[in-house]
Amino acid sequence: MKGSLAAGAALTLPITVPARAQIASPRDRKLAEIAREAQAKAGSLLWRRDYVGVADFGLHSAEPRFHFVNLEAGRVESYLVSHGDGSDPEHDGWLNWFSNEHGSHCTSEGSYLTYSWYTGQFGVSIRLEGLEPTNSNALDRAIVMHRAGYAEPEHVQRWGRLGRSNGCFAMGSEQFQRALLDLGGGRVIHAGRYGLMADGSMMPRPVQALGELRPVQSDPPRGRQIISPGVY
Repeated sequence: MKGSLAAGAALTLPITVPARAQIASPRDRKLAEIAREAQAKAGSLLWRRDYVGVADFGLHSAEPRFHFVNLEAGRVESYLVSHGDGSDPEHDGWLNWFSNEHGSHCTSEGSYLTYSWYTGQFGVSIRLEGLEPTNSNALDRAIVMHRAGYAEPEHVQRWGRLGRSNGCFAMGSEQFQRALLDLGGGRVIHAGRYGLMADGSMMPRPVQALGELRPVQSDPPRGRQIISPGVY
């Protein structure tokens, strides 16, 4: 009798499902793969493995394209994020190219390690270190995560797109509060151009012929502090 009761009780216990299995949508499964690959690049530098930020610059700036990938809970939440004005000289909301060069004002592709908070020109911000050859100049270029008025949802409602940074990951105030809590202090973020739609398919890239508009690349002036202010 006792054995039967124990077996029946066991059947009523909640089943623990691994976080990987809980990520159901095709897009979110792909984002989880990207997140794990970014963590692998950080290796022993990683302090926390719960959240990874994935910025999908294959989507228009009016779309929620900065994804908070919670690998422990198997959940993805998405918000707006700006790209650099050097990556979008037409200011049409589409990122045309990445660059790691000083003076380019471009967004850089690749995985970044997040550091602690600091107070700078835009208030509390998060320092970033590039982990790949494509973003190795991030610290010297002062590429960070910060809040900006031109990255608020209201900016999209008025202009149909976000404003542009000088290469930083700029977010609205409320959204950036999430970044401070969930992405700061030894986690990773990754920037790429995927164009991932909700069904897991990829958005076709717009046809662009902007080679003549690529930013002139230059070295930073010696002995001068480099800042990365927002543009508009």
